Amino acid sequence: MPATQEITETVIRENMNRAVSHVFKTMLSRMPAVSTALEQNADALTPASNGTRHVFQLHVIGTVGFIGEANGLIYLYIPLPLARLCARNLLGMTERELDEAGEETVNDAIGELTNIMIGSFKSGLCDAGYACMLTMPSLLRGDNFCSESGGSIPRHVYAFECAGHRLVAEILLKIGD
Repeated sequence: MPATQEITETVIRENMNRAVSHVFKTMLSRMPAVSTALEQNADALTPASNGTRHVFQLHVIGTVGFIGEANGLIYLYIPLPLARLCARNLLGMTERELDEAGEETVNDAIGELTNIMIGSFKSGLCDAGYACMLTMPSLLRGDNFCSESGGSIPRHVYAFECAGHRLVAEILLKIGD
């Protein structure tokens, strides 16, 4: 199917807002708010002057790529307390049960949520005529690292507030070859 819609900043933002909101509302019975003050919160990603993004709080980062007529990666930076809350709500566990189950359970839950959110985002790209497939999700944990995009690949960063925590979605997206 040929592309029916140009992938603009607005389309990317609306797709990500829809994907995050749908997953949090459906899977976790919570409605996140879109945050407009990403650069003002040192607890989220702190942009450096060269475009590098630093994380200074323990996060679970879920990432999934997509390939096809649209190519890219999406990173979901989830502070550990929010990741644990998501895992408990998704799995119907108490804090104690989650502690007993271990951090692998948190990783599995965040991997699944990442896959669902990014799958929803990818569906929006496919609906606009940019056929693509998802790669395997992967997870990273850390509290002091940075990310950089290669070359001229556009980067889009969006923040969401949920249960007093900030989830950040970072999208690297290239259309075509």
